Amino acid sequence: MPSLLRLLTVLAILCALVYAGLYSLANFVQPKPREISVTISPTKFFKNQ
Repeated sequence: MPSLLRLLTVLAILCALVYAGLYSLANFVQPKPREISVTISPTKFFKNQ
């Protein structure tokens, strides 16, 4: 039983670290806006006949 509790504790700590990392990335990192241009071939606009 102690090894099960140790395993669950380690897993809980790892999950908490991952959650804290995701939270900090979502709230403290601001993305830099930039323009995007994508070339689309004209054949994509027409249905196959």
